[in-house]
Order: sequence, then structure tokens, then C-alpha cells
Amino acid sequence: MSDSHSRAADAVLSAKGRSFHWARRFLGERHAERATRLYMLCRYVDDIADEAVSGTDARQALARMKQDMRAGRSSDPIVSDGIRLFAECGIEPGIFIELIDGVESDLGTVRISDTDALIHYCYQVAGTVGLMMCRILDAKEAAADAHAIDLGIAMQLTNICRDVGADAALDRRYLPATLVGELAPASLLQPDTGTDAAVRSALSDLLQLADRYYQSGESGLAYLPAASRAGILLAARVYHAIGSTLRRNDFSFQSGRAVVGTGRKSLITLQTLAEFVLHRRYRQVPAAHDAALHEPLRRTSVRMTTLNTRHVD
Repeated sequence: MSDSHSRAADAVLSAKGRSFHWARRFLGERHAERATRLYMLCRYVDDIADEAVSGTDARQALARMKQDMRAGRSSDPIVSDGIRLFAECGIEPGIFIELIDGVESDLGTVRISDTDALIHYCYQVAGTVGLMMCRILDAKEAAADAHAIDLGIAMQLTNICRDVGADAALDRRYLPATLVGELAPASLLQPDTGTDAAVRSALSDLLQLADRYYQSGESGLAYLPAASRAGILLAARVYHAIGSTLRRNDFSFQSGRAVVGTGRKSLITLQTLAEFVLHRRYRQVPAAHDAALHEPLRRTSVRMTTLNTRHVD
């Protein structure tokens, strides 16, 4: 990758992925460079969906990207670098196409029906990133994939809980109707005692669910090369802290995004690194993956084709 492209990728990560930028320094130079390139590519897909003039323009751009991925070549420099990255790391293009499918679903009416549908969506837009990170970090064991998917799902659940207001402003409601009813996104922007109570209860439930996926994600760290484990654990802990902030703020979703400041990140870093050194569990592979965590994916018939090439629960 050229120096200019490397600087551009780092600038994107620094501006839009502060938690990952903070943890990246603990991955080692080669893996950090790869992860930064992957982040830039995934962010590019998100920006196409969120910033396009029209949904039609965005769908056409995403369709071209999928075609380029299948063909293995592109005139778009960001996509072209992604294709090279996938070749370098043995990343199956189908994984990235599943991510694009998930992002493309944001261009329609977003009203999540139930928790299974939410987990399905989280797999598409973030569990796939976990799979790609396995290849980027040179994880050789197929069993690592399921845990990587779970860490991605956990982080996306955290995102959704943090961004209720921002998503509502885009006419999107990711909170499942089974938890909050058929609320229109606009109603999430207006204070209402009944609505607020339902949303706070839903956020509490979803963050508890995220905790289960974080636990599974962390339990699979031993499948990663030793030099990468601390960085991924730190990224997980910093992201997990966003949920802790929401809890401390009584799940207040209309007062701006919950953030983890530099001081708290520094404390989390020290605590995480100390725990990483002292506890053996980060060097011991788990007895088995909790297959119940992927039941929502089976019930919603998510393809997970690329996962099945390496791992079957």
C-alpha cells in the first residue's frame, strides 16, 4: 500500500474509529496496518449508504462494489486496495459481500421486528468484520471464527444502543418491536414518559445480551496469535465501556452519544493489560463455543456461507 493511502486510512480510523485507533497500537505493525486498511474499506461502505444523495445512487454504488469484489478488480482505489488486502490475507470476498448486503438494508425502511432479526443484522454488518479480522490477524484455527463473529455482534449491539437518537434522526429504528412496540423513529426524538421507559428497558435488555456475546468473543482470544490478543481484548473492553456509560447514565438516549474519554480509556488500558498478563484464560482455548448464540442466525436463515467453509458449530 502506498504511503499516501496508508496516511489516508489512518486519518479515517483516527477521525471515525477512535476506540479502534486507541487499541490498534497493541496489535503490532503488520496487523495494525492491515486492520486500518480494512476499517477504511468498511467505513467507505457505510459512508456510501449514509451520505449518498439518493438511495438509488447508493444502491448502484454498492452493486458496483459487489461486482468488483467478485471480479477481483476495481477502478476505485479504496476498493482496489481492499481486493489486494483480501488476496494478501486469504479473506473470502463473499464475507465482504454479506457486509454490503447488511449495509444495503439500511437504505430501505429500517424497523427491526424482533431480536433474531437484530442479531441477523449485527452479523451482516459487524460479525462479518470479525471474520475478516481473523484472517487479517492470521488466526489459523477454524474455531476462532464463531467467537470473532460474536465479538462483532457484541460491538454492533453496543453501537445500536448508543446511537438510538442518531439513528432515529435518519428514520431508522433498530430497537426490536418485540421490546418497544411499533414505535416510529420520530417518536424516539420526543420526550415521552411511556416511550422513554420502554426504550430504557429495551436498552438494558440489549446490553445484557451484548454482554453474552462479549464474553464469547473474549473466550476465543486464545485462538489468535499471541501478539494480537491484547489489542483485540483492549478494543473489546473500550467498546464494552460505552455500554457501561449508558448504564451509569440510566440509559439516557436523548442526551447525546455515550463516549469513553481519554482518561477512562487510559485506565481501561492499564486494567486490561494487567488482567491480560495475570490471567491464564487468554492463553487457553475454550472447551466449546456456545451454539445458542448463533441460533438467531439459523432461525433467520442467514447464509454464513464463508463461515461454513471453516467452521461448523
